[in-house]
Amino acid sequence: MTDASVPPPRPGAVPLRTPDLESLRLLVLVADLGSLGRAAERLRISQPSASRRLSTLERGLGLVLVDRTRRGSRLTLAGQEVAGHARRIMDGLDDLLADADRLRDRREAELRVAASLTVAEYLLPAWISELRGRRPGLYIGLQVSNSEHVPELVDAGEADIGFVEGPRLSRVMSTRQVAEDRLVVVVDPGHPWARRAEPLSARELSRAPLVLRERGSGTRQTLDRALHLAGCERVRPLVELGSTAAVRGAVIAGTGPSVLSELAVRGDIAEGRLIGVDVEGVDLTRDLRAVWPSGRRLQGPAAELVTVARRAVTGARSTRAAD
Repeated sequence: MTDASVPPPRPGAVPLRTPDLESLRLLVLVADLGSLGRAAERLRISQPSASRRLSTLERGLGLVLVDRTRRGSRLTLAGQEVAGHARRIMDGLDDLLADADRLRDRREAELRVAASLTVAEYLLPAWISELRGRRPGLYIGLQVSNSEHVPELVDAGEADIGFVEGPRLSRVMSTRQVAEDRLVVVVDPGHPWARRAEPLSARELSRAPLVLRERGSGTRQTLDRALHLAGCERVRPLVELGSTAAVRGAVIAGTGPSVLSELAVRGDIAEGRLIGVDVEGVDLTRDLRAVWPSGRRLQGPAAELVTVARRAVTGARSTRAAD
């Protein structure tokens, strides 16, 4: 069954071939310069090569486009019409290339980042500062969300690169580890666990009412997964709060124990506002990862930011080893 709007090919008609851009450019130059030789010189090809290219274009379209005489080359009526179409194609191509240049310039001039709270609050400021030192004119925009939503922002094109702290991604993405973090159990100095001599067991931790981040956060994902691998049920939160700072403040105020990133509570533990409690039988370490759309090559400022992040972690490890 055929489409009635498309006329059937004429008997014996030669199928048309799509012309290549360089042949169309040559035709436009012949029209402008009135000479095949000058057109070939402009394109930096030999005149015989230009003549063969025009002949191929004519055969592909089934038309005589150029009258070749001793006084020069002149377009036929068909050639003038085809050259008009070719000129519009060339102009459109020039616009496309100019837009591509602008897009590249914009890509090199700005970086949109999405990051989970822990990475955004405790690591990214230093990474961004170093990247800005390398690229003083770079604009960096940061969206802070939980680990569940960061991949969605990147996949939707709202961010060029994302950073997550959870063990699970909400969608298939390319990833690269940039750092490692450890969760710690913390209580206020007046809590009974603060005076405990023996480590907590995984089961005790899972049964205790805790002040926790919301579901979907990387901290919560890591804790749930660690307890599951230890053969325990998920925790039943005493309070769920939407930021690390809110959870930390609630624990300091005596609301109850929590499990938070060591990055967030290191200073509080050192100054005695919080007490770290050892736990045995459960692995609370986690990878912090960069994420970007699957199948896309990481490049430009986004790739540089990942390099900065990985170098910062390597430097920190070397410093700790030296100490």
